Amino acid sequence: MAQVLTEGRIRTARLAGDRSGLGQVTLAVLTLLLLLAMAISMTTGASGASIWTWMQGVLGLLPQGHEISLRDHAVIVNIRLPRMLLGMLIGAGLAVSGLLMQGLFRNPLADPGLVGVSAGAGLGAVGMIVLGTTALAPLTAFLGIYALQIASFVGGVITTFILYRVATRSGQTAMATMLLAGIALGALAGAATGVLVYVANDAQLRDLTFWGMGSLAGANWTKIMASGPVILAALLAAAFLGKGLNALTLGEATASHLGIPVQRLKHIVILAVAGATGASVAVSGGIGFVGIVVPHLLRLVIGPDHRYLLPASALLGASFLLLADAVSRVIVAPAELPIGIVTAAVGGPFFLWILLRKRAVFSW
Repeated sequence: MAQVLTEGRIRTARLAGDRSGLGQVTLAVLTLLLLLAMAISMTTGASGASIWTWMQGVLGLLPQGHEISLRDHAVIVNIRLPRMLLGMLIGAGLAVSGLLMQGLFRNPLADPGLVGVSAGAGLGAVGMIVLGTTALAPLTAFLGIYALQIASFVGGVITTFILYRVATRSGQTAMATMLLAGIALGALAGAATGVLVYVANDAQLRDLTFWGMGSLAGANWTKIMASGPVILAALLAAAFLGKGLNALTLGEATASHLGIPVQRLKHIVILAVAGATGASVAVSGGIGFVGIVVPHLLRLVIGPDHRYLLPASALLGASFLLLADAVSRVIVAPAELPIGIVTAAVGGPFFLWILLRKRAVFSW
């Protein structure tokens, strides 16, 4: 009798703690939110071009004599549409990268921007911008439009690998060591970037100044063709890592006993983070806090199951960046505020809130 009661309590507890239904509902809600964010992105801007009129024109539904102007067509097709698609890709890539790092380090504070990975990717991009026409000219010619993305990817891979080696010992990652190592790596990358900026010419300085604050203003189809495949490949790889990351939360030894190829999982995570972060930084500059705000909010709602966290992070990350971009276009209209300022204004207070909630955990 006692055994039956015990099994019943265990079954009840398991059902009470199961958030699969909530995860599915959350994914449906986030899909609707992304559709709304896409509509807002396509209708926001200094131009009065209407996406709805353009869609009616494409479908042949406009009345006779009412045709969309060439100017409005150019605004929709060549400015707003690539900007929306690039914002979705970068938002999803940065959010999933943050989640992957948190799963790898088993640490809710891990984020490409906070632990130096974005700085390393930025160093690679700045090096290619400044040296791409001189010392690296043959390499730039060989890589073509992918030169900037590959340079950022290499910088992100090297930084992530060094961070993991420094912060992890005997399969355990020290939280304080990871944060301090990230700060040190970010400082070193910043110093090297400063040297490159110092030797840059005036035209390169203008590009670097605007690029460093983070923006989607320069979005075009060429940038999507250059960065989109890399980010999509990283997102596709991440989609198959949910089970492994769930097992990794129990520790590397336990994950190995459960049949998870831990070393291969680490390598895939590092490559996916570096690829998504590097490609995003290369085309948009420094956009911070997306990778820590989005996964943490979702973890509070649907729990730690990466099978739902991964697609949810991609959806919410894309929506968050599109909405932040819309705010950046409206708040100082007709001028445009760099999107990195908007995400920092949201992410900074959120990061402080996380620290205040977990002060006892972070004390050393």
